[in-house]
Amino acid sequence: MTATQAAEGSQGAPSPRDRVPKHRIITASVVGTTIEFYDFYVYATAAVAVFPALFFTGNDDTTRLLASMATFAAAFFGRPLGSIVFGHFGDRIGRKATLVGALLTMGIATFLIGLLPTYHQIALWAPAILTILRFAQGMGLGGEWSGAALLASEYAEPGKRARAAMWPQLGAPFGFILANGFVLLLTSWMGFNSATDAGSLDHSFMVWGWRVPFLASAIMVLVGLYVRVKLEETPVFQQSVARGEKVKAPVAEAFRKAWRPMILGTFIMLSCYVLFYLMTAWILSFGIGAVESGGLGISYHTFLEIQLVAIVFFAAFVPVSGWLADKIGRRRQQLFTNVLILAFGLSFGVFMAPERIGTGEDAHLFGIILFVSVGMAIMGLSFGSMSAYLPELFPTNVRYTGSGISYNVASILGAAITPYVAVWLNASGGVAAVGWYLAGAAVITMVALFLSHETRDLNLDDVARRG
Repeated sequence: MTATQAAEGSQGAPSPRDRVPKHRIITASVVGTTIEFYDFYVYATAAVAVFPALFFTGNDDTTRLLASMATFAAAFFGRPLGSIVFGHFGDRIGRKATLVGALLTMGIATFLIGLLPTYHQIALWAPAILTILRFAQGMGLGGEWSGAALLASEYAEPGKRARAAMWPQLGAPFGFILANGFVLLLTSWMGFNSATDAGSLDHSFMVWGWRVPFLASAIMVLVGLYVRVKLEETPVFQQSVARGEKVKAPVAEAFRKAWRPMILGTFIMLSCYVLFYLMTAWILSFGIGAVESGGLGISYHTFLEIQLVAIVFFAAFVPVSGWLADKIGRRRQQLFTNVLILAFGLSFGVFMAPERIGTGEDAHLFGIILFVSVGMAIMGLSFGSMSAYLPELFPTNVRYTGSGISYNVASILGAAITPYVAVWLNASGGVAAVGWYLAGAAVITMVALFLSHETRDLNLDDVARRG
């Protein structure tokens, strides 16, 4: 009798794959990552337009903005810690319970930000608590992605793992659309202009409107909890437990036996993160930036609408990525995608230089939409299959920990510093230099891919025997 048959029962009892409806697995895996990116973009918007005036003091607008962005960066330091903490429990007690904990950590922190008194009410306690809550958000996010990816991939049918695992990846465009669409509608309805009203503490958006998106995240958290508590543990994890493969210290075991895939996984993910944060965080600052500072001088609302159009292409190409990864293999699909990222990076100076694309009212909006949409489409191709590829590099007893550490260390290397580096590169060498930065990241990722191996045809229980 095989391990799979033993797990399913000698009397022909349905396996966990059959007992749990597919729609419940999909919803449970998508909702967490949707909240993750929803929280990220809601916080990013508030960190630029609201928090400098409400949570920090001083007469210098730039200093207040930098202090606000420092709290934004706190999440990136929380993410690796979250991947270690939640990875430990995910590999020790199971994926289901750990995912519930990660979701609650994210949801409670986000909801409390919406209730937080401002600097004008509790002085320095306000930015201090804001930073702690942002760090807690990061911890929750650090444990969420790998758990959601494992939930989808470890329930998947043979030969369809990448297509099943791509569902959590759709949380990125879904969260973006929900957050930016919500903020766009809310600010339009309340008549808030970030360029002129951000310093007006009497504006209704500054008084209470900004809290609504944070408080609204509780609705998604409740939906996620309802779905997740009804799940059973993944069949792959159950089989690993039945074979007595659980380890007492998954983190130590991962660094001892899976250090190579952790390093490779980090750099396999690098170009994906660089592309994502260039096409979201940096491109927004470039698009609305002053012309004299090297930006395009487009209005905030207009560029937000451009991004909302482009994000549709991101969502559309995530399932394409999963399908291709199942058909031609993860490694080949990612190599092909990184060739596209390399070429796209080299095109920045050709298509997006202000003297070519125009600025202000003379900006070629269709050309900008096309460029950002192409970048987002490539992002979908890169991101879609990662939730299959990274977990497949690790054995079951350290899979949650190893894939989470790779994913979140890559976020520091490819996400935390990218917007700042890109701003500096654009100021010193123009937009072409930003593209070279992306191209360099693609080359590094291709090297990691060449050093890795194909995982499409692996049984997830055979990864340990592959070493």
